[in-house]
Order: sequence, then structure tokens, then C-alpha cells
Amino acid sequence: MAVSNDDEALINRKLPKELLLRIFSFLDIITLCRCAQVSKSWNILALDGSNWQRIDLFNFQTDVEGRVLENISKRCGGFLRQLSLRGCLGVGDCSLKTFAQNCRNIEHLNLNGCTRISDNTCYSLSKFCPRLKHLDLTSCISITNSSLRNLSEGCPNLEFLNLSWCDQITKDGVEALVKGCNGLKALFLRGCTQLVDEALHHIENHCHELVLLNLQSCMQISDEGIAGICRGCHRLQSLCVSGCTNLTDASLIALGLNCPRLKILEAARCSHLTDAGFTLLARNCHDLEKMDLEECVLITDNTLIQLSIHCPKLEALSLSHCELITDDGILHLSSSTCGHERLQVLELDNCLLITDVTLEHLENCHNLERIELYDCQQVTRAGIKRIRAHLPAVKVHAYFAPVTPPPSVGGTRQRLCRCCVIL
Repeated sequence: MAVSNDDEALINRKLPKELLLRIFSFLDIITLCRCAQVSKSWNILALDGSNWQRIDLFNFQTDVEGRVLENISKRCGGFLRQLSLRGCLGVGDCSLKTFAQNCRNIEHLNLNGCTRISDNTCYSLSKFCPRLKHLDLTSCISITNSSLRNLSEGCPNLEFLNLSWCDQITKDGVEALVKGCNGLKALFLRGCTQLVDEALHHIENHCHELVLLNLQSCMQISDEGIAGICRGCHRLQSLCVSGCTNLTDASLIALGLNCPRLKILEAARCSHLTDAGFTLLARNCHDLEKMDLEECVLITDNTLIQLSIHCPKLEALSLSHCELITDDGILHLSSSTCGHERLQVLELDNCLLITDVTLEHLENCHNLERIELYDCQQVTRAGIKRIRAHLPAVKVHAYFAPVTPPPSVGGTRQRLCRCCVIL
């Protein structure tokens, strides 16, 4: 639509520019751009920097290049508070330097997947953006310890930092970061495989406000590091240690004794954890809402008994590949307060002892939204049909292997499927 010369339209005569500007402030990027094409006066109002305080360019990621970002930063200037460039592969250090110089009041910046950026971008941010609170650098694989030193010096207000899969980060970078950004509340170090316990000790000593910590696949971490985090970060509410295969019950005991506010624990593939550790955890952390215990292969129904007694707020529980779990454990869970009032998601993939009896127990869980039953070989279609009749809204995900072909009619030999022939 071409820009119109008719700036005396009725709406422009009736409403003051201040009110029109206020109306435009509620519009998204696409609508603002369309409004900018209506008339000259609307063009000025729609492109006013005050309307561009929050911008998400994810839907345009394939089209966003450095030039686009530079133009946006010049137009928005100090008005811009939040910008998401998630997945914008065409954006690099040079354009982000221009952005940092123009948008010095930025508080929330998402650079997830911007793989062309390097330490130079963090240098620019540290130099020009002291108000930065939220920074996502997921999969920015060129980021090194130098970036963390710069952020520490120039962005002291940082509260949220995501460094997932920035695998050049080491304990030295973490040490530099936390000394200057000791107000961190959320820190994602997922896939930072060079990190060792010493890095966690630096967090322990400086990040006492920490609420969320993600250490997924940091395989060199041990109980000593987790115990340190628990001693120094008593406000911790969410911890992910999935894939930290060295951990034992000592980590669960440290959590139970030091972090009573814990709400989320993800410990998938921590195969050394046992009922003893989860018993102490459950008895001390009554606010637990979500637990991922996939492949914690040593736990039994005793863990479910303790959770059912002490964790009335539990909403989501993954027990996939916990092959010692039986129908009796699910009975305790479904009969508890969390079962009746809270439980929404239950994952039981590859729990080979689970039968249709479990589904009968789960009929008491009136808030249940999803059940995962892949490769639960003793669960039948009839059992799934019954629970769906009692809980019509529940989504049941299951898989039933193809039936072996029947014997051929009139033949003397039984026909075998290909698998049987191979075996």
C-alpha cells in the first residue's frame, strides 16, 4: 500500500497524536509496518522509537542481515529494551557493535544461534550496555573466557546468562564472570564440557542469589562441586544435572540439607542415584514440582512412596527406563495429594513391569494431561481405552509392535517374521 497524502483523515482530526501514539504502542512489528504505509502522519507515528521497545525478529531470521539490525538500532535508539535475534545467522560482530552503540538502554538480548558472533560482540556490549540484565548466547560457539571477563567488567547488572554449548568456556571464565556479576539468578552452562568442580566453587562463593543452574552434560562435575553449590546457593529452585554421570546420592543429600526451596530437579542418566538419596531429598524439599529421573535405573517403588508422602506439589515426573518401578509404586503416587490434585505429566517409557493396573490407578489423577508409555510391553490397548474413558482429556502416547503374521492357511509350518528368522 502506497503512502497516502490524505493526512486529514477523520481519525487524525479526532484523536490527538499522543493518543494515536499510545494506540500504536500495543501493535506488533508487522502491524506497525503496515500502519507506516497508510499516510505520512501514520508513518511518523508508527516508526516512532517509543513503539519499538520490544522486538522479536525470530520469524524473519532468514532475512535479517547486519544492515537491517543497524537500521533498527538507529531508529529505536535508547527506547529499545528487549531484542531477540534468535536464529539470525546473518548478524555478526560489526552490526552488533553499531547496535550496542545506539541502544545503550538494552536490558534483554537474545543471540541464541547467532553463530557468526565472537568475543568482539561481548566486548561491545560491555562497553556500551551497562543496563543489560538478560543475555542468551546459546550455541555461539566462538565465545571464550574473554567474553566472560568483558561481561563481568561492563555488565554488572546481569541476572540471566545462557552459555549453553559454548564449549570453550572453562573454570577461569566462570571465575571472572561471577566476580563482577554476583547478582546472577539464572545461569545455563549446558554442554560446557570443560567445566570442573572448581568452576562450581566460584559460583558457590559469589552467586548467593542464584535460583536456576543448568549443568546438563557437564560430565566432569562430581558430588564435591554440587555440594559446594548447595552450600552457597540456598535460594536454588531449579537444578539440571542430567548427564552428569559421576553424581551419587551425596549430591541428593546436599540438596536436601541445603536447598529446601528446590522446585525442579532434572537428573536424567544419573545412574548411580538410589532410593536412599531420593528419600532424604523428598523429606526435606516439599516444594518439588518437576522431576526428571529418566534412566535412574537403581530407583524402585520406595522413591515413589517417599515422593507421594512428602511432595504434594509434584506436577511432572519422568521415570522412563526406570525398570524397577511397578504398579505398586504408581498406586502410592496416584493415591497421594499430588496424584489427586497436581500430577499432570507422567512418563513411563520402557518401564517393563508396568501393566494395565497402573492405568487403573491413574484414573484417580484428575488433572493428568499426558502419559508416556512407549515400550511398556504389558500395557494393552484395552487398558488405554479404559483410562481415556475416565479421563477424556488425557493424551496417552504408546507404541504397539506389529503382530507376527499368522500361520499360512493349509500349511504345515508356522510362518515366522523376519526378526525370528534372523534370531
